[in-house]
Amino acid sequence: MLLKAAGCIVSYWFEQMNYTYKKIWLIAFPVMMSILIEQLINITDALFLGHVGDVELGASALAGIWFLAIYMLGFGFSLGLQVVIARRNGEQQYAETGKTFFQGLFFLLILAVLLCLLSKIFSPVLLKHLITSDDVYNAVIRYLDWRIWGLLFSFPFLALRSFLVGITQTKALNMAAFTAVLMNIPMNWLLIFGLDMGISGVAIASSFAEMCSLAVLAAYMFRHIDKKAYGLYWHIDITILKEVFSISVWSMLQFFTSVAIWFLFFVAIERLGETELAVSNIVRSVSALFSVIVNALAGVTGSLVSNLIGAGEKKQVFPLCHKIIRLGYAIGIPLIVFALFFHQHIIGAYTENPAIIQLAWPPFLVMLLNYFFALPGYVYLNATTGTGATRTVFIFQVITTIAYLFCLWGLDFCDAPLAAYWAVEYLYVMLLGTQAVIYLKYKQY
Repeated sequence: MLLKAAGCIVSYWFEQMNYTYKKIWLIAFPVMMSILIEQLINITDALFLGHVGDVELGASALAGIWFLAIYMLGFGFSLGLQVVIARRNGEQQYAETGKTFFQGLFFLLILAVLLCLLSKIFSPVLLKHLITSDDVYNAVIRYLDWRIWGLLFSFPFLALRSFLVGITQTKALNMAAFTAVLMNIPMNWLLIFGLDMGISGVAIASSFAEMCSLAVLAAYMFRHIDKKAYGLYWHIDITILKEVFSISVWSMLQFFTSVAIWFLFFVAIERLGETELAVSNIVRSVSALFSVIVNALAGVTGSLVSNLIGAGEKKQVFPLCHKIIRLGYAIGIPLIVFALFFHQHIIGAYTENPAIIQLAWPPFLVMLLNYFFALPGYVYLNATTGTGATRTVFIFQVITTIAYLFCLWGLDFCDAPLAAYWAVEYLYVMLLGTQAVIYLKYKQY
């Protein structure tokens, strides 16, 4: 009888590890919605600012990416936190998942306060040396003066999301995403046009939306998650924190670097002119919708790979990645076709300037086609992260960054068109994905 019961338990557990397309989708969809919080905030910001002025539209790109680079330090830590939580969940050490979560929450709160203060002191000085246009610089600083305080809400939100994704209970992320969008759009309209606050109003609305989404997720955790089963009691354990940080530090550096070079990309565009900068912000804003799919599926890949390894199912890593990539194409290709047919209407929603609409088409097309390379590239990269090899992933990032910056430097001397700058993204994601595949195929983990 005991052997039969044990057999049933084992059979049930391995059935849980058999990730079908439906199971992947049910886990990934709420994550997409939560990532949509940040992206829809950026999209609505660009949509509103496009009707304020070209300078504000372009400045929001530089300011948004500068903020995103800082935010990625917390996001990178949360990814390592998610890996450790998922590993404990896969090992069925459920009480340890809550303990790990609180170490991550404590660290992210301290980091948020520290980064807010450092940004207030150093951002104006650094940006003054990087941005050539005084009008763009002043608009960037007005944005950051308010936006940076959003870290106090977004970093705790990242800790909560890491926990829920790690234990594969992600439904609450939908509610948080909906709340953020519901708050951001009317606040943008009120502050930008009603109170005439311009780009500062956009920053305040974004931070307020993040505060509301954090409140929703915290309320869900308090009411619906079994505190005893998951060990959700406030407790500082330096040993666990060190373990999480040893994995997360490389993710922090990796994601900060990835966005930092994205910022340098826009600095290079800003030197081409304010019109080219405004065009690139429109293209970036639309690409955010596709990056939601890529980032959600890639992030879920890391968590599911961690669960597979925790359950001793290493051979299922590549089949899982292939399923996720096919699912991503099934979701993304119809959207790409739609964007190709209605590109003028999509670009026209951001601006009424005919010169910008015409100039935006070539880089817009280049951006859409990049989806076919970015999806597998990031899925395989996050699968590598899911094995716990975050230091290796950072090395891949450094190698790719050097190649990427070398190409941008070469384009600067060739008087290349704007679309050529966007095409360098192909090299970036393909090189990352190739290195990750080689690691997953030949390295023992």
